[in-house]
Amino acid sequence: MPTLEVKLSHKSYNIYIKKGILNDIGEKLKNIYSGEKIAVITDDNVYRIYGDKLKGILEKSGFLVSFIVIEHGEKSKSLSTLENVYNELLDFKITRSDLIITFGGGVVGDLGGFAASTFLRGTTFVQIPTSLLSQIDSSIGGKVAVDLPRGKNLVGSFYHPEAVFIDPNVLKTLEKRFFHDGMGEVIKYGCIKDKTLFHKLLNFKDEEELFNDIDNIIYSCCSIKKDIVQKDERDNNVRMLLNFGHTIAHAVEKIFNYETYTHGEAVAIGMYTITKRSEQLGITKEGTSALIKEILVKYNLPYSISNLNSEKVSEIVGLDKKNKGNILNLILIECIGKSLIKPIDKNKDLHKFI
Repeated sequence: MPTLEVKLSHKSYNIYIKKGILNDIGEKLKNIYSGEKIAVITDDNVYRIYGDKLKGILEKSGFLVSFIVIEHGEKSKSLSTLENVYNELLDFKITRSDLIITFGGGVVGDLGGFAASTFLRGTTFVQIPTSLLSQIDSSIGGKVAVDLPRGKNLVGSFYHPEAVFIDPNVLKTLEKRFFHDGMGEVIKYGCIKDKTLFHKLLNFKDEEELFNDIDNIIYSCCSIKKDIVQKDERDNNVRMLLNFGHTIAHAVEKIFNYETYTHGEAVAIGMYTITKRSEQLGITKEGTSALIKEILVKYNLPYSISNLNSEKVSEIVGLDKKNKGNILNLILIECIGKSLIKPIDKNKDLHKFI
């Protein structure tokens, strides 16, 4: 079974990648957790498909299980939903020696992880990501958060799980749009660090061939992310490279009220938009934006918005967590597989990139 170890100064944990690992999750958890109670935070879509299955597997292994089910979608990543989760954890009488599992996509992982990091000043938790995006990105690296009305992930912390269990088989029940959503982040990894991965994705003849190799694709992405996180856990330097396309993406999501574009779709738009501009400015190798456009089209991802309000984007970018005073660190690529951090004065130069 492909396994990656995330080694940090204060703790280490494993990422396990195996088709069908969900069927053995009860026994796997016994290797890292000796208690009895497990609170599973999930959303209504995942619960409908996998709730009874996971409950049965965990109870068969001797665990006492309670599910906390939130509504699917970005709007649930809120302080009001978080309060409801706290109350359900209290009702189940969860203590700091018990276990929380986040079982779902990025919203569940971020919200549930933040709940674990703050409930009783910190409760042990495990990630079981069920979307491609969460399997290759959001479940790894310890970033947990909720949104505020004025922007994404503005309240959060760095809090790592005890383990991450990735079962690529659950992707078979993912809606096509949300599989492609995850491909937006996969493509990002190719753009910033791995041109071999990028061209492999570009050359797959169909999605069946892609899925046959999905274990290796997930492993490649997780390996890139864990290496970056180990070098820069707190997002002060090289970890910012993972935000390629995200500065514009978060603004797109906010402008359209998190309803029109998924996160991966917004990232796709952000990657192409900023690369086209950086190419025009002579920072990026000519033809790079065309390659990005080609691969986005291949995976049914959007690459531009004709009527995007640049002033509104600039206003939202002004709240970006990467801001340091008037300086904004933009993530650009010199060519496929080679990325850089470009500090700019957001008041003077941001308009050149949006």
